[in-house]
Parts: sequence; structure tokens; C-alpha cells
Amino acid sequence: MAGSGNSMLYSFLLFIATLSLQEVYRGKLASSELYTILGGFTSSLIFILLLTFIGNYQETSGVRTGWGAVILAEVVALIAASTVHRVSITTCFLFSAALLYEVNKLSGVMVSRSESRGKRY
Repeated sequence: MAGSGNSMLYSFLLFIATLSLQEVYRGKLASSELYTILGGFTSSLIFILLLTFIGNYQETSGVRTGWGAVILAEVVALIAASTVHRVSITTCFLFSAALLYEVNKLSGVMVSRSESRGKRY
């Protein structure tokens, strides 16, 4: 399992790469309906990567903001989506909500799994 420092670095680098590629190809992403939806999906990936970065930063520094990290990551992702197309903002929000639900569900599974291992020993 990767440490929080490595995960923080990798998520930041992927965030920068994804954001840069989205801005380079924003004309192409706004050219058709399907690409506009793809622009919203790439912005939701920006949301997940930034949320991972912020969460790992908070873990290493010992500070917790709760929903503040989610809201900040979502605002940045929506601003990135707004540079592509207006419809990308909506699809980014919907994809981000679905990804956040799945990450929360996965987190609950991992926490319950680690608690059950702790109780056995």
C-alpha cells in the first residue's frame, strides 16, 4: 500500500497533467455533445485527484476540514469544467457526485475490514 506522501505526490502530478491536457484540448472537447460530456468526466477526474491530494495532505499534517476538502475540490473541478463548456459543468457535478458516493462506499468497506482485522488479534 502506498504511503500518504507518495499518494499525495502522484495525485498532484496526475491533477496537473489532467488539468493541462483538458485546457489544451478544450476546443476539441467543446466541439460536439459527446466530447462535452467527456469534458465533464475529465473534470470529475480532476475532482477526485484533488480530493485525494487534499485528503493526503490533511493526513500528513494532522488537520481535518471534513466537507471543506470536498467543497474546495468540487469548486476547482467546476471551474475547470466551465472553461470547456456550460454543459460540462453539469456533467462534471453529476459524475463527481457518483464518484464521491463510490469513494465513500469503498472507504467504509476498507474501514470495516481493518476494524475486523483488529478485533481478531
